[in-house]
Amino acid sequence: MTQLNLPAYNPSIKREQGKVYIFDNIRKKYVVLTQEEWVRQHFVNYLIQELKYPKSLFRIEGSISYNRLQKRSDILIYNRQGKPWMLIECKSPDIKLSQRAFNQVAVYNMTIGAEFIAVTNGMIHYCYVALKQGSDIKFLDEFPQFL
Repeated sequence: MTQLNLPAYNPSIKREQGKVYIFDNIRKKYVVLTQEEWVRQHFVNYLIQELKYPKSLFRIEGSISYNRLQKRSDILIYNRQGKPWMLIECKSPDIKLSQRAFNQVAVYNMTIGAEFIAVTNGMIHYCYVALKQGSDIKFLDEFPQFL
């Protein structure tokens, strides 16, 4: 797998019936290891270990409905009151973060209503304050502290 621009960690990996799996500490199960999953697991580890975001407030690949379509958000972190706090879209390291990725997560956030939005491909990470009607995007220099 690709070396990412995130702190290294030692995930639990297994091979079974010709497939490779990585253990997801949030969902408490092994999931198929793809490039995007590699990014997701490293990013979750970074948020929990380095930024001290509470593990118990994460939801991975949660189902959301938008325009009668079923979609999945990559990472959703709730605040201590149970409200969506940060929505994160993960892409494979070989995917350039384009306007399309930002549009995708912004559309998801129309349903979710998180305070912050982040997009990462494991190499580059962006975080910004979610748009309020008629305001400009305000990118943050670093990820917000979890209070």
